[in-house]
Amino acid sequence: MATTSTATAKPGGPQDRGALDRFFQISERGSTVSRELRGGLVTFFTMAYIVVLNPLIIGTQADSTGAFLGGGDINQAKVMVAAATALVAGVMTVLMGVVANFPIALATGLGLNAFVAFGIAKLPGMTWPDAMGLVVIEGIIITILVLTGFRKAVLRAVPTQLKTAISVGIGLFITFIGLVDAGFVRKPSGPVPVELGVGGFLVGWPMLVFVAGLLAIIAMMILRVKGAILIGIVGATILAIVIEAIFKVGSQTDATGQVVNPSGWGLNVPTWPSTVVEIPDFGLLGQFSLLGSFSKIGFVAAALLIFTLMLADFFDTMGTMVAIGAEAGLLDKDGNPPNSQRILLVDSVAAVAGGAASVSSNTAYIESASGVGEGARTGLASVATGALFLLSTLLAPLVTIVPYEAATPALVIVGFLMMQQVRGISWDDLEIAIPAFLTIVLMPFTYSITAGIGAGFVTYVFIKIVRRKTDVIHPLMWLVAGLFVLYFALDPIKAVLHID
Repeated sequence: MATTSTATAKPGGPQDRGALDRFFQISERGSTVSRELRGGLVTFFTMAYIVVLNPLIIGTQADSTGAFLGGGDINQAKVMVAAATALVAGVMTVLMGVVANFPIALATGLGLNAFVAFGIAKLPGMTWPDAMGLVVIEGIIITILVLTGFRKAVLRAVPTQLKTAISVGIGLFITFIGLVDAGFVRKPSGPVPVELGVGGFLVGWPMLVFVAGLLAIIAMMILRVKGAILIGIVGATILAIVIEAIFKVGSQTDATGQVVNPSGWGLNVPTWPSTVVEIPDFGLLGQFSLLGSFSKIGFVAAALLIFTLMLADFFDTMGTMVAIGAEAGLLDKDGNPPNSQRILLVDSVAAVAGGAASVSSNTAYIESASGVGEGARTGLASVATGALFLLSTLLAPLVTIVPYEAATPALVIVGFLMMQQVRGISWDDLEIAIPAFLTIVLMPFTYSITAGIGAGFVTYVFIKIVRRKTDVIHPLMWLVAGLFVLYFALDPIKAVLHID
């Protein structure tokens, strides 16, 4: 009597895997459900600050007419922005996990939100709905580029070693973000661009929390303790709460954002809130005017603003997903992550969703690398992160417990892990080494992933022209390098066209 395949299956084989494991390919990627959930939790902790920070950026700014988001006062605007920020981040991050099965989270893009608040909404005649309409248009255009295969084609046209340089540069970038947000590195009042702490010294109890958290994670990593990053964040947060309760350190800034206490907490003051649950106000959803900006500032000016938003969104995500894929060991032989088309599609839709919800363009977050550093390899981690964002719409007060100083040690550690990829670049070959070098250093030095990628692309094409090797340049690299030249020359172009 013949035996069936089920009877001969070995324990632990495909037949024994649960539906969750099969759907997210958890075992195939060398992970476990517990690692994925832990990684998702770490990613949430390292980027939950956006729920607090985005309202401070766009919720506190009036448009050119003097109106705040939502049409109410500044306090109402901040509350509504916080709720919508958490909602869109949660929905889009869950979508990323389910559709693309990739451990990357999305939320309102820092830098882009400031550009929308200060560079668009305050233009003469512009309103917040007009500004958010431009964000929606930009997202729609990128979505079309994804659906036509253009965005994925650009990704595949980039030389593998330049992709490696992007990963390394992002590693340095998030390390710098971590050090700056923690106050370990600051901008002094004198001619020196940055310095250690305050006046060259580490001061204040919050700095002790950061250093203690960083050293604790390092020690646990060396001892191979599972969950080192998560334990470090939780432990540092508890330490911060205790310190604040005893010493009443307070915030660095006052209500207007001015630094009044250099040795205080950077963003959140770690105190237990008086209320844990708040009913969210989603009144900002749908408050955008798709074409209103064109009548306010003209077609050419609106088109240039859309181009600026689009280029930053387009390449920030490309660099982020390559960097995270490299850290997770998920890239193929050409340096491309799995399901790249789906990743790019969800990210593009997130840009539309962010504009439609009046919280600015949503994009992939490099802080997701902290979850990967904790072991995340699949979209289940993103589902966990997204679920926590959705929960935070109700539990917003709890999000304010974790201060910068407790979360940022994770970014420094992950930056180190990503830096290890630098050995994949042929430093003896100047034709690739110089573009790679510029890509790496300009990301932290300009505080922009897009600027680093653009400098690397333009330099790569320039060197090939000088070496008369134009035949090796992919046609899309020609196009992209040309677009970056326009991007870098945007101000002179505006001057020629007499656009403010």
